[in-house]
Amino acid sequence: MDERREIRRKRRQRNQMLAYATAFLALLLIAVLIVQGVKLVTKKDTTPAVSQTESVADSTEEIPEATPDVLDDLYASEEVLTPPTEEPEATPAPPTQEELMEQRIEEIIAGMPITEKVAGLFILTPEGLTGAGTAIKAGDATKAALEAYKVGGIIYMKKNIQSKEQITEMIANTRSYSKYPLFIAVDEEGGTVTRVAAAGLVEAQPSPKEIGETGDATKAYETGTTIGAYLKELGFDVNFAPVADLSNVEGSIMLDRSYGATAAEVTPYVLNMMKGLEEQGIIACMKHFPGIGGTTGDTHDGLVAITRTAEEMRSEELAVYKAGIEAGVQMIMLGHADVESLTGDKTSAVLSKVIVTDILRGELGFDGVIVTDALNMKAISEYFTSEQAAVMALKAGCDMIMMPEDFLQAYAGVLNAVSEGTISEERINDSLRRIYRIKLAEEFLVEGE
Repeated sequence: MDERREIRRKRRQRNQMLAYATAFLALLLIAVLIVQGVKLVTKKDTTPAVSQTESVADSTEEIPEATPDVLDDLYASEEVLTPPTEEPEATPAPPTQEELMEQRIEEIIAGMPITEKVAGLFILTPEGLTGAGTAIKAGDATKAALEAYKVGGIIYMKKNIQSKEQITEMIANTRSYSKYPLFIAVDEEGGTVTRVAAAGLVEAQPSPKEIGETGDATKAYETGTTIGAYLKELGFDVNFAPVADLSNVEGSIMLDRSYGATAAEVTPYVLNMMKGLEEQGIIACMKHFPGIGGTTGDTHDGLVAITRTAEEMRSEELAVYKAGIEAGVQMIMLGHADVESLTGDKTSAVLSKVIVTDILRGELGFDGVIVTDALNMKAISEYFTSEQAAVMALKAGCDMIMMPEDFLQAYAGVLNAVSEGTISEERINDSLRRIYRIKLAEEFLVEGE
């Protein structure tokens, strides 16, 4: 009996030891499985808590029980790496009307052969273009001439104007024959210098002198508005006015064409006249820079000299132009007088780099179109050939050449100058850019409204 009891006791001890061993092995297996599970989870985040090369035995950290709370803590403690998100590309702002216009200008210039570029710098009378005696219509001759020489503008005189219907049709036909936009210009100052009024189509407007004597600058605005309205109706877009000269010497050549003798007197009238024209859609052109009122001589008859000092010119004559530039004038015409106090020599202003580039462009900051006065006037034609005058005017900094004595000679002379490198093609392009900024401005303004 005792032996059987001892055997049963030893069997129970053995079974208990086996149970304990089995339980221990089971617990150990569970721990290993938990560690491996944590490894697999953290491996997905690319930053495992335990290196893949480490074994369970190498880890000295206590292995927590793999409960949901523990796993949440493990996830929260690790830096979660997410792929970078691509920022959507910003939508570019649409181009402004000014940018669109500049693009269009560059396209036009890039498509022009040099022959067309050079022709585009000239403003001619209808007779200067076609060779006709007196032109009163635009027909086959005008069409053929514009196909051969794509000039930049046409200026009309009294002899070209017979009736409203006739001049309106003549201008419209001329525009239709041109490959490129044209300036259609006229001298309509009021008083003695008018073309449309002198032809009897409209009532004559008072002269600048008469307006200045009223002491009321709004009269200049009214005159500008009236002139601008009838010019626009007929098809013009440029008026070589207002006159900005000061009649500041006795017997001044500009006595009847000037608003007064000082910058203080003249400036309000000039600005008001300009405003009246521009509000009617007419491009105003101040003239005759730097001023020809300080002489009794006429540049139609020969070269004349202005004897005023540089200080007097800057404080008076140039002050009027400075005000005009600040007010936004788009075109300025150069006169033919020599102003030795400014240039240091007797070169006509229109041919002087000091006057055109250094003073008008540089000192006064004008970046609009600079046009010459008529180069067939004796102040120029008695001293230079048409070729020489045209080349000199461009080298001085002028953008447009008006009425050379011989257009074909002047045109060929400029082409030769470009070919020889005397004038660069880029210099021609610069003038064309300024010209087309004015010619295309209305088109792009309308599109932008």
